[in-house]
Amino acid sequence: MASPKQKSFRTEHDSMGELKVPADALWGAQTQRAVENFPVSGRPLPRGFIRALGLIKASAAAVNGELGLLPKATAKAIRGAALEVAEGAHDAHFPIDVYQTGSGTSSNMNANEVIATLATRAGRKVHANDHVNLGQSSNDVIPTAIRVSAQLATVETLLPALKHLRKAIDGRARHYAKVVKTGRTHLMDAMPLTFGQEFGAWSSQLVSAQARIEDALKRLRRLPIGGTAIGTGINADPRFGKTMARTLSALTGTKFESAADKFEGLAAQDDAVELSGQLNALAVALMKIANDLRWMNSGPLAGLGEIELPALQPGSSIMPGKVNPVIPEATVMVCAQVIGHHTAITVAGQTGNFQLNVTLPLIAVNLLDSISLLAAVSNLLADRAIAGLKLRKDNIEAALGRNPILVTALNPIIGYEKAAAIAKRAYKENRAVFEVALEDSGLSAAQLKKLLDPAALTRGGIHAGGGGGG
Repeated sequence: MASPKQKSFRTEHDSMGELKVPADALWGAQTQRAVENFPVSGRPLPRGFIRALGLIKASAAAVNGELGLLPKATAKAIRGAALEVAEGAHDAHFPIDVYQTGSGTSSNMNANEVIATLATRAGRKVHANDHVNLGQSSNDVIPTAIRVSAQLATVETLLPALKHLRKAIDGRARHYAKVVKTGRTHLMDAMPLTFGQEFGAWSSQLVSAQARIEDALKRLRRLPIGGTAIGTGINADPRFGKTMARTLSALTGTKFESAADKFEGLAAQDDAVELSGQLNALAVALMKIANDLRWMNSGPLAGLGEIELPALQPGSSIMPGKVNPVIPEATVMVCAQVIGHHTAITVAGQTGNFQLNVTLPLIAVNLLDSISLLAAVSNLLADRAIAGLKLRKDNIEAALGRNPILVTALNPIIGYEKAAAIAKRAYKENRAVFEVALEDSGLSAAQLKKLLDPAALTRGGIHAGGGGGG
């Protein structure tokens, strides 16, 4: 029997001594120590964060070359290698677990070592600390990477997804703008409204959510890079921070600016917590919309049965013919996860002492997960639920005609108590309000037809003069 193939190693060293590293790994000793020290979740930091690290290192190389701190050829080699990292060519060489040192030092060194190896292979002798990390510290690189990755993910994926979902909702709102239905408060029958009004409220929720997120991005784009170890900027050129912000803006096509107070950017991650809070608010809005859809789709016989969502897959392994609202259900789960992420980010945001927050990788991964989950499920909700939604007008009209709450429109004419008596009798006898009101209100059929017209009631106001009511 042939013996198992032995994995080959090479020997690397750092300030703590020598260490064996897999022969084909682009990383060095410091990354290897972190791989061995943190066998926690088996989950590395996400693609968006590695991309941000690559963009930061590429920009730093360009800035250091521009400022005369690195030879042009060295800066060019580092920049080229870093852009390969940003583009995802070497993701397999970023193995460090999310649950690592709270500053993210291990991941910063992972990037430094991989980029140094690639640049050296390209023909320049490049050192991970002295050259790739020049003018930087893990303490300003990782908070900057959080901001860059979250900003790019929000602008490139989440905001377009919200726009797409709002467009789908607005399309359905226009299509069914004049269809009147029974409103509900406390899950009980209430005054009528149109589907255009109901769907329009969902769209307005998304408009508000987008505005909150965009406002949070104004603060998230303030980068602490240039603050180095604690915010003083030790070992960094005084021009480094502002030049980095300009370079990153040009490289990404998204506006960044140098934080006025680098101490704040290192010690506090309030900007990330704020964005997470707005994602939390979006999750609340999406869960509301998803649950409305589930209620409206319930049945088809024993539920509300107002709408019919697209049938996407069998709903039961034992009940033939059952179809479930799977996209709204997936949305609810995503929203629950995002709300959980925000709780963790909130705790993480306060978990630092003095000049450094020490839960940076957790903030990074939860923030990026929330953004990607919300973007993906917003697109699904638009394309596989809202766009194909149909109304069950027979059920809608039947419920509307029997709705005893329509009697509210008679309050200014006959008074609250008499109107309540009509409503109770109509409900008890399972009759239309119009019929009972014709017998008990003293109003003519013509008056009642005008007063109890559901479409007119969706426009609010007082429809026949008389006093007000509460």
